[in-house]
Amino acid sequence: MKLKTILDLYKNLQKIAEVEFKDIIESNHIIFSFSGRARKLRLHIIDGTFVDIWYSLDGGYSFHWEQRNIRNSVLRHDNAPHGKWKEIKTFPKHCHDGIQTNVLESHLPDKPENALREFLGIVRNKLIEIKRKEKGAF
Repeated sequence: MKLKTILDLYKNLQKIAEVEFKDIIESNHIIFSFSGRARKLRLHIIDGTFVDIWYSLDGGYSFHWEQRNIRNSVLRHDNAPHGKWKEIKTFPKHCHDGIQTNVLESHLPDKPENALREFLGIVRNKLIEIKRKEKGAF
């Protein structure tokens, strides 16, 4: 499938999330700018957190799991070429794990659909791990 716009990409990713990750996705929507441009895809996770997915036409991306309101944590894979992370082997791809300054290598696939699957797989596994630790349901 050839995508023509970022909106097309978000709709495609939205469909994958709805079908393949319905066990962890409570709801989702595309966030638009005031001018009507698709800005990002937001996925609401079953534990009260959310994932924002952002892509740009020039290949920039970010997969951000915002958990600060629940457990004071973030998980973000992105490819912003911040100079301070150039020692990371996968630069400019990198991962903020737990806090913004804990930066690791990122091995998310380059294809957006595969990157989404990998990222949401990580989210699913972390939710399972959290649930085991808490020994309770969400």
